[in-house]
Amino acid sequence: MTVLKGLVKDGTIGGLNVYVLALLFVTLVWGATFPVLKLATAHLSGVETTALRFCIAALCMLPFALRLPRHTWLDGAVLGALVLVSYVLQAYGLEFISSNRSAFLTSLNVLMVPFLAVAFGTRLTWSVLVAAGLACFGIGLMSWEGGAHFVADAATVLSALAYALYVIMLSSRSARHKARELAAAQIVWMAMLGCAWMFAGAIGTDRLQTLPERMNWEVFAGLCYLGIVATSGMLFLQALAQRHVPASKAALVYAMEPVFAAMFAWFMLAEGLGWRAALGGILVVTAVVFSEMRSNAAAGGP
Repeated sequence: MTVLKGLVKDGTIGGLNVYVLALLFVTLVWGATFPVLKLATAHLSGVETTALRFCIAALCMLPFALRLPRHTWLDGAVLGALVLVSYVLQAYGLEFISSNRSAFLTSLNVLMVPFLAVAFGTRLTWSVLVAAGLACFGIGLMSWEGGAHFVADAATVLSALAYALYVIMLSSRSARHKARELAAAQIVWMAMLGCAWMFAGAIGTDRLQTLPERMNWEVFAGLCYLGIVATSGMLFLQALAQRHVPASKAALVYAMEPVFAAMFAWFMLAEGLGWRAALGGILVVTAVVFSEMRSNAAAGGP
């Protein structure tokens, strides 16, 4: 414990912001969700995949959901609804496009967040604009890889928009709550709304009756990873870290997601990257590093 306190000083580890590093770890875990979702949506619909992962996550967070204050439930409902819409649209898109393409399109929220934040009273700095533009140019290069599908692409872009709004609202509301309580409220709301959506969509079909047949062990293991690690664990860590990281800067860290997704897609699904995608990945990494360096310089850090 003494060693850890020595490493962590004034919210930094070796001069790097510990909360930015936490968000980077969150992004790494999320990058692995794209190939897992791709495998799951081969058997389940986007709504089914999302609802089931949130049910698993809700079971993990249930102890923290007991006796939550009313204002946490209210904020959790708004944030949870945005995440649910984002995840369902993303999972739907993955039924038709590659996990690489989905990750790149999802990361358009990097461009959306700084400009949407203006409507909430946030001022843009030139470094954020430059880094966001650089990141989006890199994402644009990367998105050339993989086949296009108009409806799936549009759904994924709308998913990015919903998530951009979520990032902004999370930064503005997370300070009002304990991180684990806000994460628990969000997840319970997402589970309830997701199940309602799944049951409503199954009316007049045999989707619920055939669900056990479509659920093999690979799909179940993937849902457990999505629910326990990527949802309950990472939403808690995200809610904790974004108490100390502005929305615009958090969005730039999240720009690393397609880079990590490409790595995992290559390893798990053998989805390759061309030279344009590789160059785009380098630009995304450069944008994140540039943003962090400018932030440290402005704060007088090393």
